[in-house]
Amino acid sequence: MNINKNILVYLKHSHVQAWNFLSSHGRFLEKNVPGLKVSICLNSKEFLDRLPEAEVIVVWFFNADWFEKAPNLKFIFTPAAGKDWIKLDKSTVRVSNGRFHGPMIAESIIGAIFYFLKAFHFSKKMQLQKKWARVKISERLGSLKGSRVTILGFGNIGQCVGKFLKPYGCIITGIKKTPIKDPDYFENCDRILKMEEISEVLKTTDLLVLALPGGVETQEILTYELLCDLPTHCYLFNIGRGNVYKEQDLVAVLNEKKIAGAYLDVFSIEPLSEKSSLWKMDNVLIQPHISAASPQYMQLFVEELAKKIRDLNKSNLSR
Repeated sequence: MNINKNILVYLKHSHVQAWNFLSSHGRFLEKNVPGLKVSICLNSKEFLDRLPEAEVIVVWFFNADWFEKAPNLKFIFTPAAGKDWIKLDKSTVRVSNGRFHGPMIAESIIGAIFYFLKAFHFSKKMQLQKKWARVKISERLGSLKGSRVTILGFGNIGQCVGKFLKPYGCIITGIKKTPIKDPDYFENCDRILKMEEISEVLKTTDLLVLALPGGVETQEILTYELLCDLPTHCYLFNIGRGNVYKEQDLVAVLNEKKIAGAYLDVFSIEPLSEKSSLWKMDNVLIQPHISAASPQYMQLFVEELAKKIRDLNKSNLSR
Protein backbone atom coordinates (compact mmCIF):
# COMPACT_ATOMS: atom_id res chain seq x y z
CA MET A 1 0.00 0.00 0.00
CA ASN A 2 1.35 3.41 -1.01
CA ILE A 3 0.74 6.16 1.55
CA ASN A 4 0.83 9.15 -0.75
CA LYS A 5 -2.70 10.51 -0.59
CA ASN A 6 -4.83 11.44 2.43
CA ILE A 7 -3.87 10.79 6.04
CA LEU A 8 -6.32 11.54 8.87
CA VAL A 9 -4.80 12.84 12.11
CA TYR A 10 -6.49 13.01 15.51
CA LEU A 11 -3.82 13.72 18.13
CA LYS A 12 -5.23 15.90 20.90
CA HIS A 13 -4.12 15.92 24.53
CA SER A 14 -5.83 18.10 27.11
CA HIS A 15 -3.06 17.94 29.73
CA VAL A 16 0.30 18.18 27.92
CA GLN A 17 0.62 20.80 25.20
CA ALA A 18 3.66 19.12 23.67
CA TRP A 19 1.52 16.05 22.86
CA ASN A 20 -0.79 17.96 20.49
CA PHE A 21 -0.49 17.72 16.70
CA LEU A 22 -0.44 21.25 15.23
CA SER A 23 -0.93 22.58 11.72
CA SER A 24 2.85 23.12 11.51
CA HIS A 25 3.36 19.39 11.98
CA GLY A 26 0.92 18.71 9.18
CA ARG A 27 2.80 21.07 6.87
CA PHE A 28 6.05 19.33 7.77
CA LEU A 29 4.63 15.95 6.72
CA GLU A 30 3.25 17.32 3.46
CA LYS A 31 6.58 18.94 2.65
CA ASN A 32 8.60 15.82 3.43
CA VAL A 33 6.31 13.19 1.85
CA PRO A 34 5.56 13.98 -1.81
CA GLY A 35 1.85 13.87 -2.65
CA LEU A 36 0.68 13.51 0.95
CA LYS A 37 -2.33 15.49 2.19
CA VAL A 38 -2.81 15.76 5.96
CA SER A 39 -6.27 16.32 7.44
CA ILE A 40 -6.29 17.29 11.14
CA CYS A 41 -9.34 16.59 13.32
CA LEU A 42 -9.88 18.87 16.30
CA ASN A 43 -12.31 16.65 18.21
CA SER A 44 -13.56 13.07 18.38
CA LYS A 45 -16.84 13.83 16.56
CA GLU A 46 -15.02 15.21 13.54
CA PHE A 47 -12.67 12.22 13.57
CA LEU A 48 -15.47 9.64 13.77
CA ASP A 49 -17.45 11.43 11.05
CA ARG A 50 -14.47 11.19 8.68
CA LEU A 51 -13.29 7.74 9.77
CA PRO A 52 -15.45 5.71 7.28
CA GLU A 53 -13.43 7.06 4.32
CA ALA A 54 -10.00 6.86 5.96
CA GLU A 55 -7.34 4.37 4.89
CA VAL A 56 -4.51 5.77 7.03
CA ILE A 57 -4.92 7.44 10.43
CA VAL A 58 -2.68 8.87 13.15
CA VAL A 59 -4.13 8.60 16.67
CA TRP A 60 -3.27 8.20 20.34
CA PHE A 61 -5.84 5.43 20.83
CA PHE A 62 -8.38 3.45 18.84
CA ASN A 63 -11.40 1.83 20.46
CA ALA A 64 -12.31 -1.67 19.31
CA ASP A 65 -15.86 -0.68 18.33
CA TRP A 66 -14.51 1.97 15.97
CA PHE A 67 -13.46 -0.73 13.51
CA GLU A 68 -17.10 -1.04 12.48
CA LYS A 69 -17.00 2.59 11.39
CA ALA A 70 -13.74 2.10 9.44
CA PRO A 71 -14.32 -0.33 6.53
CA ASN A 72 -11.45 1.12 4.49
CA LEU A 73 -8.87 1.36 7.27
CA LYS A 74 -5.50 -0.22 6.44
CA PHE A 75 -2.89 1.52 8.59
CA ILE A 76 -2.73 3.11 12.06
CA PHE A 77 0.23 5.21 13.15
CA THR A 78 0.57 6.29 16.78
CA PRO A 79 3.23 8.23 18.71
CA ALA A 80 2.66 5.97 21.73
CA ALA A 81 5.44 3.53 22.57
CA GLY A 82 3.15 1.21 24.52
CA LYS A 83 0.65 -1.04 22.80
CA ASP A 84 -2.02 -0.51 25.47
CA TRP A 85 -4.13 2.07 23.68
CA ILE A 86 -4.94 0.34 20.40
CA LYS A 87 -6.80 -2.97 20.60
CA LEU A 88 -6.25 -4.58 17.23
CA ASP A 89 -8.94 -7.07 16.26
CA LYS A 90 -8.60 -6.78 12.48
CA SER A 91 -5.67 -8.66 10.96
CA THR A 92 -5.83 -6.52 7.81
CA VAL A 93 -5.02 -3.33 9.75
CA ARG A 94 -1.36 -2.63 10.49
CA VAL A 95 -0.26 -0.63 13.53
CA SER A 96 3.03 1.25 13.82
CA ASN A 97 4.07 2.56 17.25
CA GLY A 98 6.52 5.36 17.94
CA ARG A 99 10.16 4.45 18.57
CA PHE A 100 11.58 7.92 19.25
CA HIS A 101 11.01 8.12 23.03
CA GLY A 102 14.33 6.66 24.21
CA PRO A 103 16.46 9.83 24.49
CA MET A 104 13.73 11.78 26.32
CA ILE A 105 13.15 8.95 28.80
CA ALA A 106 16.90 8.48 29.26
CA GLU A 107 17.23 12.16 30.17
CA SER A 108 14.50 11.76 32.81
CA ILE A 109 16.19 8.71 34.30
CA ILE A 110 19.58 10.39 34.42
CA GLY A 111 18.00 13.40 36.13
CA ALA A 112 16.35 11.14 38.70
CA ILE A 113 19.59 9.21 39.27
CA PHE A 114 21.47 12.40 40.08
CA TYR A 115 18.58 13.58 42.26
CA PHE A 116 19.30 10.59 44.49
CA LEU A 117 23.06 10.08 44.05
CA LYS A 118 23.89 13.76 44.58
CA ALA A 119 21.39 14.03 47.45
CA PHE A 120 19.62 17.03 45.93
CA HIS A 121 16.49 16.31 47.96
CA PHE A 122 18.51 16.58 51.18
CA SER A 123 20.18 19.78 49.96
CA LYS A 124 16.75 21.26 49.36
CA LYS A 125 15.75 20.38 52.94
CA MET A 126 18.96 22.01 54.18
CA GLN A 127 18.12 25.12 52.16
CA LEU A 128 14.64 25.36 53.64
CA GLN A 129 16.01 24.88 57.17
CA LYS A 130 18.94 27.26 56.52
CA LYS A 131 21.40 24.72 57.91
CA TRP A 132 24.89 24.06 56.56
CA ALA A 133 24.55 20.24 56.65
CA ARG A 134 27.74 19.39 54.79
CA VAL A 135 28.58 16.31 56.86
CA LYS A 136 25.13 14.69 56.63
CA ILE A 137 24.80 15.35 52.90
CA SER A 138 28.34 14.23 52.04
CA GLU A 139 27.64 10.88 53.67
CA ARG A 140 24.77 10.31 51.24
CA LEU A 141 26.60 11.12 48.00
CA GLY A 142 27.17 8.47 45.35
CA SER A 143 28.53 8.25 41.81
CA LEU A 144 27.52 6.69 38.51
CA LYS A 145 31.10 5.66 37.79
CA GLY A 146 31.37 1.92 38.28
CA SER A 147 27.67 1.57 39.13
CA ARG A 148 26.08 -1.73 38.15
CA VAL A 149 22.92 -0.87 36.23
CA THR A 150 20.34 -3.57 35.49
CA ILE A 151 17.74 -2.73 32.86
CA LEU A 152 14.72 -5.02 33.03
CA GLY A 153 13.11 -4.79 29.60
CA PHE A 154 16.03 -4.31 27.21
CA GLY A 155 14.06 -3.31 24.13
CA ASN A 156 14.34 -0.10 22.12
CA ILE A 157 13.91 2.21 25.13
CA GLY A 158 15.95 0.07 27.52
CA GLN A 159 18.87 -0.07 25.10
CA CYS A 160 18.71 3.71 24.62
CA VAL A 161 18.82 4.23 28.40
CA GLY A 162 21.89 2.00 28.55
CA LYS A 163 23.57 3.98 25.77
CA PHE A 164 23.00 7.26 27.63
CA LEU A 165 24.33 5.83 30.90
CA LYS A 166 27.41 4.11 29.46
CA PRO A 167 29.59 7.27 29.10
CA TYR A 168 29.30 7.80 32.87
CA GLY A 169 31.27 4.60 33.44
CA CYS A 170 28.36 2.30 34.30
CA ILE A 171 28.34 -1.48 33.91
CA ILE A 172 25.18 -2.43 32.02
CA THR A 173 23.18 -5.66 32.34
CA GLY A 174 20.13 -5.94 30.10
CA ILE A 175 17.37 -8.44 30.89
CA LYS A 176 15.41 -9.57 27.84
CA LYS A 177 13.03 -12.42 27.09
CA THR A 178 14.28 -12.96 23.53
CA PRO A 179 17.99 -13.04 22.62
CA ILE A 180 19.51 -10.10 20.73
CA LYS A 181 22.97 -8.99 19.68
CA ASP A 182 24.96 -6.84 22.07
CA PRO A 183 24.51 -3.10 21.37
CA ASP A 184 27.52 -1.41 19.79
CA TYR A 185 28.27 0.52 22.99
CA PHE A 186 28.77 -2.62 25.08
CA GLU A 187 32.17 -3.38 26.59
CA ASN A 188 33.49 -6.66 27.98
CA CYS A 189 31.89 -6.00 31.36
CA ASP A 190 28.39 -5.51 29.91
CA ARG A 191 25.97 -8.36 29.20
CA ILE A 192 22.46 -9.44 28.27
CA LEU A 193 20.74 -12.08 30.41
CA LYS A 194 17.46 -13.98 30.32
CA MET A 195 14.63 -13.36 32.76
CA GLU A 196 15.41 -16.70 34.46
CA GLU A 197 18.72 -15.23 35.64
CA ILE A 198 17.26 -12.10 37.23
CA SER A 199 17.43 -13.18 40.87
CA GLU A 200 21.22 -13.48 40.87
CA VAL A 201 21.86 -10.23 39.00
CA LEU A 202 19.54 -8.25 41.29
CA LYS A 203 21.75 -9.10 44.26
CA THR A 204 24.60 -7.06 42.73
CA THR A 205 22.52 -4.23 41.24
CA ASP A 206 23.12 -0.62 42.23
CA LEU A 207 20.49 0.93 39.95
CA LEU A 208 17.47 -0.98 38.63
CA VAL A 209 15.67 0.47 35.60
CA LEU A 210 12.27 -1.00 34.70
CA ALA A 211 11.37 -0.52 31.03
CA LEU A 212 8.83 -3.30 30.61
CA PRO A 213 5.61 -3.06 28.61
CA GLY A 214 2.23 -3.71 30.20
CA GLY A 215 0.19 -6.85 29.69
CA VAL A 216 -0.36 -10.32 31.10
CA GLU A 217 3.25 -11.44 30.54
CA THR A 218 4.67 -8.71 32.78
CA GLN A 219 1.91 -8.68 35.41
CA GLU A 220 3.58 -8.57 38.86
CA ILE A 221 6.73 -10.12 37.38
CA LEU A 222 8.82 -8.35 40.03
CA THR A 223 7.69 -10.07 43.21
CA TYR A 224 8.31 -9.00 46.80
CA GLU A 225 10.95 -11.73 47.05
CA LEU A 226 12.78 -10.39 43.99
CA LEU A 227 12.60 -6.83 45.30
CA CYS A 228 14.17 -8.10 48.54
CA ASP A 229 17.08 -9.49 46.51
CA LEU A 230 18.18 -5.93 45.75
CA PRO A 231 20.94 -4.42 47.92
CA THR A 232 19.82 -1.89 50.48
CA HIS A 233 21.72 0.89 48.65
CA CYS A 234 19.91 0.18 45.35
CA TYR A 235 17.59 2.71 43.68
CA LEU A 236 14.68 1.64 41.46
CA PHE A 237 13.48 3.60 38.41
CA ASN A 238 10.22 2.68 36.68
CA ILE A 239 9.38 4.24 33.31
CA GLY A 240 7.69 1.16 31.80
CA ARG A 241 4.35 0.17 33.29
CA GLY A 242 3.03 0.05 36.85
CA ASN A 243 1.70 -3.50 36.65
CA VAL A 244 5.12 -5.14 37.03
CA TYR A 245 4.89 -5.24 40.85
CA LYS A 246 2.24 -4.87 43.51
CA GLU A 247 2.28 -1.34 44.89
CA GLN A 248 2.04 -2.65 48.44
CA ASP A 249 5.17 -4.75 47.87
CA LEU A 250 7.12 -1.72 46.68
CA VAL A 251 5.85 0.36 49.60
CA ALA A 252 6.92 -2.41 51.97
CA VAL A 253 10.51 -2.66 50.71
CA LEU A 254 10.82 1.13 50.77
CA ASN A 255 9.43 1.36 54.31
CA GLU A 256 11.63 -1.49 55.49
CA LYS A 257 14.68 0.21 53.93
CA LYS A 258 15.36 -2.90 51.84
CA ILE A 259 16.12 -0.50 48.96
CA ALA A 260 17.30 3.11 49.12
CA GLY A 261 14.61 4.78 47.04
CA ALA A 262 12.55 4.86 43.86
CA TYR A 263 11.75 7.14 40.92
CA LEU A 264 8.25 6.30 39.68
CA ASP A 265 6.74 7.73 36.52
CA VAL A 266 4.11 5.01 35.96
CA PHE A 267 1.52 3.33 38.16
CA SER A 268 -0.93 0.44 37.92
CA ILE A 269 -3.82 2.90 38.22
CA GLU A 270 -3.39 6.46 36.95
CA PRO A 271 -3.74 9.07 38.29
CA LEU A 272 -2.13 7.70 41.43
CA SER A 273 -4.67 7.63 44.26
CA GLU A 274 -4.37 10.38 46.86
CA LYS A 275 -4.54 7.59 49.44
CA SER A 276 -1.35 5.94 48.16
CA SER A 277 1.44 5.73 50.72
CA LEU A 278 3.94 6.60 47.99
CA TRP A 279 3.03 10.30 48.07
CA LYS A 280 4.47 10.94 51.54
CA MET A 281 7.66 8.85 51.31
CA ASP A 282 10.89 10.85 51.47
CA ASN A 283 12.79 8.26 49.45
CA VAL A 284 10.35 8.35 46.50
CA LEU A 285 10.34 10.76 43.56
CA ILE A 286 7.01 10.77 41.69
CA GLN A 287 6.26 12.07 38.20
CA PRO A 288 2.81 11.92 36.51
CA HIS A 289 3.71 9.67 33.53
CA ILE A 290 5.69 12.36 31.70
CA SER A 291 9.19 10.88 31.48
CA ALA A 292 8.87 11.12 27.67
CA ALA A 293 7.51 14.67 27.62
CA SER A 294 9.56 17.41 26.00
CA PRO A 295 8.89 20.47 23.81
CA GLN A 296 10.30 18.51 20.85
CA TYR A 297 8.02 15.46 21.32
CA MET A 298 5.65 15.95 18.40
CA GLN A 299 8.35 17.19 16.04
CA LEU A 300 10.40 14.07 16.76
CA PHE A 301 7.33 11.98 16.02
CA VAL A 302 6.52 13.62 12.67
CA GLU A 303 10.16 13.32 11.59
CA GLU A 304 10.02 9.60 12.35
CA LEU A 305 6.59 9.30 10.72
CA ALA A 306 7.73 10.99 7.50
CA LYS A 307 10.64 8.57 7.23
CA LYS A 308 8.37 5.57 7.91
CA ILE A 309 5.96 6.61 5.16
CA ARG A 310 8.76 7.26 2.66
CA ASP A 311 10.32 3.89 3.44
CA LEU A 312 6.96 2.12 3.05
CA ASN A 313 6.32 3.80 -0.26
CA LYS A 314 9.80 2.98 -1.49
CA SER A 315 9.39 -0.65 -0.41
CA ASN A 316 6.06 -0.96 -2.27
CA LEU A 317 7.51 0.59 -5.42
CA SER A 318 10.37 -1.92 -5.45
CA ARG A 319 8.05 -4.92 -5.42
